[in-house]
Amino acid sequence: MSRNGGCACGAARYQLNDEPLIVHACHCSDCQRLTGSAFVINAYMLKADFELTQGNLATVDFKGGSGKTHRVFRCTECGTQLWSEYAAAIPGTVFVRVGTLDEPAALPPDVHIHTRSKQPWVVLPSGTPAFADFYSIKAVWTPQNIARAGLGPK
Repeated sequence: MSRNGGCACGAARYQLNDEPLIVHACHCSDCQRLTGSAFVINAYMLKADFELTQGNLATVDFKGGSGKTHRVFRCTECGTQLWSEYAAAIPGTVFVRVGTLDEPAALPPDVHIHTRSKQPWVVLPSGTPAFADFYSIKAVWTPQNIARAGLGPK
C-alpha cells in the first residue's frame, strides 16, 4: 500500500507507506484558525510509515491546546501545510493533512474530535463516532493499530 500527496505548487511531495492508525476530523479552534476552515482531516501516521520524497519544508511552532508544542510542516514555496507533529501525541507519529493527498477521498474520517468547538452549521455524519474533546485510544482504535503504535500490553 502506498499513497502519495503534496503541496499546492508541486514542489513538496510525500508518500504514506502504510495505512493510518486512525483518521481524525478535528474541530478544535486551533485547527480552524490554522487551516482557515471549519475543521481539518488528519491521518494519524507512524513517522516510520511516512516519507518526504521531494522538496524543502519550513516549520512553525505553536502552543497547542494541550499547552505543548504543535509543529507544522509547510512547503517553503507555497506555504501549504502538509503535516504536524504534536508534543502531546504518541512519540514517533505525524498528522498528515488528508486534503494534501492526491486522492483525499480515500481516507474519510474515522472519528470527529473536539466537537465542543465545531461550527454550529457543521452537521456531523451519523454512524461516525464523535467526541466533545479527545477519546480513549484503547477504546476507539483497533487492537492491531494499538499494537502498531506500541501501546499494547508490555
